[in-house]
Amino acid sequence: MVRRGALGKGLAHQGRRTAMTWTYLVGREDLGRTRLRAEPDPDPAALGAGEALFAIERFSLTANNITYGAFGDRMGYWRFFPSGEEGWGIIPVWGFATVTASRAPGIEVGARFYGYWPMASHHVGRLEPRGRGAVDGSPHRADLAAAYNRYEPAEPRADDDLAALLRPLFLTSFLIDDLLADAHPEATIIVSSASSRTALGLGWLVSRRGGRAIGLTSPRHLARVGSPGLFARAIAYESVDDLPTDGPAVFVDLAGDPRLRRRVHEKLGANLQASIVVGTTHLGADPGERAPLPGPKPTFFFAPERFAKRLGDWGAAGVQQKTGEALSHFIADSGWLRIVTHRGPEGLAAAYARVLAGAGTPDEGDIVVP
Repeated sequence: MVRRGALGKGLAHQGRRTAMTWTYLVGREDLGRTRLRAEPDPDPAALGAGEALFAIERFSLTANNITYGAFGDRMGYWRFFPSGEEGWGIIPVWGFATVTASRAPGIEVGARFYGYWPMASHHVGRLEPRGRGAVDGSPHRADLAAAYNRYEPAEPRADDDLAALLRPLFLTSFLIDDLLADAHPEATIIVSSASSRTALGLGWLVSRRGGRAIGLTSPRHLARVGSPGLFARAIAYESVDDLPTDGPAVFVDLAGDPRLRRRVHEKLGANLQASIVVGTTHLGADPGERAPLPGPKPTFFFAPERFAKRLGDWGAAGVQQKTGEALSHFIADSGWLRIVTHRGPEGLAAAYARVLAGAGTPDEGDIVVP
């Protein structure tokens, strides 16, 4: 049974004091098209059997969420929280929420969870206890990636904002590094969009295991990307010709820019062992290529597949232990990161526009408190 944390009751009351109940909708074909939809105030009496009402407390907003929207149809991200409106979607976010009413067996009022939520002030879900956490048993999510349906009990902590910001991205970083350490242990790892949270976590992990990671980024981010303990070296996009060609390399592409990908492939030539597409910060870019590329064919990295493999190899407890320990060390090393808090739907709208435009900096992390 999942029980209420020490501060759960206060958080539940805080959720009920939200000025309005709302959902933030995004155009499925145009991520710059947004709309705030006012909702009826949650009615606990209207919950069906097995349902629980959650007040969403805080969530992070990063380029990773833009990737969810950009690949919403292709990878099924729009299906987690159906909007019920043609042409509109709800982008999933990672953060914390508290149960304010429940008809779900084993899910008590006041229980607080970390997991995958809609961009909204409230959510009605069908959480079912599983191990020390819970899973969402909604029929429309049954065939979606299990990693996104898992919810962990979360006592309030002083580093919750950093956890909300870094944890989902760091898991992807961890899984990419896990794959690279297995398949290409001697390779230099070249990472595009190196100022993104996923890339910074990957650079830190590669460095921590004694490997070499080189970050490709814009000139304004060179200093942060090249900081000790993150990447061994930072190179501006226009200076791709400076990439070293002294041994095997793997390109991890988080930018999704086909022109950059081609330049990297052409520069590294026969030394390039693999080209892995993780996400996109260039919304006009296609992860595929119309013209053949020299070297290995780019392949898309889908984190839940690697997660499922390690779940089978290590078990849930093993995965949690390995990722949790690494994340704790990364958070401890993230004193350079400043949290920017945005409150209410107006704050969310401003933060979303900023992240969509790529106007953020690696030194700042956006947290939304509905």
